[in-house]
Amino acid sequence: MKQLRDVSDSDYKVAMGRLLVMYTQVDYLIMRAVAERIASAPDDESRLFMAKQVGDESRHVRIQQEWIKEFGTDETPVFNELQQEMFLVHFRSLNWLDFLTDMYICIEALGGEAVEQIVPMADPGTRASLKVPLQDEVDHIAFGLGRVEYELSKLPVNESISYLKTIETRLDFLDDTLHGLGIDVPAMFTAVGADYRKVVDTVLQRRQEIMDRLAQPLAA
Repeated sequence: MKQLRDVSDSDYKVAMGRLLVMYTQVDYLIMRAVAERIASAPDDESRLFMAKQVGDESRHVRIQQEWIKEFGTDETPVFNELQQEMFLVHFRSLNWLDFLTDMYICIEALGGEAVEQIVPMADPGTRASLKVPLQDEVDHIAFGLGRVEYELSKLPVNESISYLKTIETRLDFLDDTLHGLGIDVPAMFTAVGADYRKVVDTVLQRRQEIMDRLAQPLAA
């Protein structure tokens, strides 16, 4: 069993504080990116779900902002304004299928998997602050994966197979992007007590599970 961390541990508090600020910023950017995409979504089912998601993400941001103040950590943004705009520009540039892939597989599913790995050793307040966001992400991921499956089913099999191969490179691209922004993610995870190599292995396993699920209909 993992030992819950003591917030009086200054190294832990600084590192967890940075992770909390980064996580809150990501939820805020997800909220904005999804909100911008609602108008061009292809059907009412998608628009209605995405409208709900915007509300979910808004709630997550508020929960995290309140906890960060109570936690008493540095609230300086991890991502500066230019980097935040780069995030939004990236999602604006994507077609519908690429948007679904980057938002719901790379960010929600795989990013969420990484966040879940720090929960067992987090202090009680941080664990409580992450409970609702991680629960809501289950619905977001289910929607996104279902839509990716649907969009792939409309493509010729050879195009679907080719597209799946591009998904495998997207996590690597996002990881490289974080490093390019000067964000030392491994150090942040290690400082809060996580084994970063195990975190990576768990995320890669989750990615393979998703890939297997998406590939299954194509093998039929």
